[in-house]
Amino acid sequence: MRFRRQGLKRGKHPYLTDDQANQVLSSPIYREITDNITTLKLLFSQSPDLIIRKCKTKFGLEVAVVYFTELVDQESINKHILQPVLQLEENRNDWQSLITIGESSYIKNWTEVEKGLFTGKSVLFIDGQKEALILGTEGWPERSIEEPKAEAAIKGSHQGFIESGKSNVALIRRYLPNRELKIKEMTVGRRGQTKVSLLYLADVANPQFLEELVLRINQIDVDAILNTGELEQYIEDDTFSPFPQLQVTERPDTVASHILQGRIALVVDRSPGVIVGPLNFSAFFQSVEDYSTRWLVASFIRLLRFTGFVIAVFLPSLYIAIISFHYEIIPVNLMISIGESRAQVPIPTIFEALLMELILEMLREAGIRLPSPIGQTVGIVGGIVIGEAIVQVGLVSNMMVIVVALTAIATFIMPNQDMAASIRLIRFPMMIIASFMGIVGIVFGLMILTAHIISLKSLGVPYSTPIMPLHLSDMKDTFIRVPLKFMGKRPISNDPKQLRRQGNQNDGEKR
Repeated sequence: MRFRRQGLKRGKHPYLTDDQANQVLSSPIYREITDNITTLKLLFSQSPDLIIRKCKTKFGLEVAVVYFTELVDQESINKHILQPVLQLEENRNDWQSLITIGESSYIKNWTEVEKGLFTGKSVLFIDGQKEALILGTEGWPERSIEEPKAEAAIKGSHQGFIESGKSNVALIRRYLPNRELKIKEMTVGRRGQTKVSLLYLADVANPQFLEELVLRINQIDVDAILNTGELEQYIEDDTFSPFPQLQVTERPDTVASHILQGRIALVVDRSPGVIVGPLNFSAFFQSVEDYSTRWLVASFIRLLRFTGFVIAVFLPSLYIAIISFHYEIIPVNLMISIGESRAQVPIPTIFEALLMELILEMLREAGIRLPSPIGQTVGIVGGIVIGEAIVQVGLVSNMMVIVVALTAIATFIMPNQDMAASIRLIRFPMMIIASFMGIVGIVFGLMILTAHIISLKSLGVPYSTPIMPLHLSDMKDTFIRVPLKFMGKRPISNDPKQLRRQGNQNDGEKR
């Protein structure tokens, strides 16, 4: 047989070395069906979920349907493949028209067989033919579409992405039923090949962004990409920056909104998160729900988010600086109250603040990792009990508890969890530098933070836009959100092909 001529041995427990497997994968499909079945058993040894269904047609031709049992739709195989094949009374050349499945094509080598089987397809081998028919019978287990827990909305959509790339693309198409919505498919990973789909509006998105994304994805050389967060880290501009440069969202309406603004979405198969880029700093303070509420309310909430950012980053460090260096700026009555509160505290302010912040972070992580009912209980009870007990013992002051609580609340109002995590991280070096240099240290830290944001880029787009470089038209949707009828242009920072998105399309349409 053919596999013997290639020097492949089959023993009691057949197994191929890497070199032998590569040799088989590079060879064409054999004409004899017995050789094909033997090769399948060698390639996929110790795979009990691989099903090889051998059968004969009415005129005696032997065929075999091969698939992984938990990756396919069994009913589709029985109804659309086995039934018409078993009822066939004469040989034919066009087997593709016999199978009543939407997706089917001929393949001629074992590499395509392996790739097809692992992606939930079935392969039909026909005795006497040096090609096989690959059939779209995908049917792996999926969870139902539900609202993302981390991105809940009051007036927005209540649909979220799931762990299926095709389903996620379909959800986006429902929001953008337009022929200009293009999809470019790529594969990442050598062992676990993951399909990545790039979605964009061809007449809006800047082709340079698409080329840059394709280049970065092609440069990834890794065994497998298991989730969206891994891919994000491989393609972001600055690996060592604490700030996220790309957004990961589970909401299809959010993705559709970004695509309409000229950005590109990356749908990663087997992951419910979709990457969107390029983005600027202010985009992480925006929510798709901002556009479904009145502009005054949306502007007020957005200003609250920016205020929360300032409080979350600088309030603990400012408290440390004032208590340690600049207590003379505190009003006398307040200074007396703080002094009485700190009279029994034996540790410096910086250690007091670090202790409370670390306890807060541990409570936050405990609440996330535990089951939902227990997690909420641990967060509430733990915060109250520990906070009260630690004040009674005299390790921290009442004022420090208030500062830490305000800081936590300011972090919670962030609509993006990645940005909220970055803020929590930045808070610690700001507290340390304030303990050494006071307000001068805070100003120094602010200068470093500002310089870093200005120098940062997302897919080549300045992270600090529309402030630096200044784009006045984009300021309509930055710190506040003006009425929708006055937002006739897409963000200039995205450099879209079509700048105008409503009104007269001939006025400034092309860039």
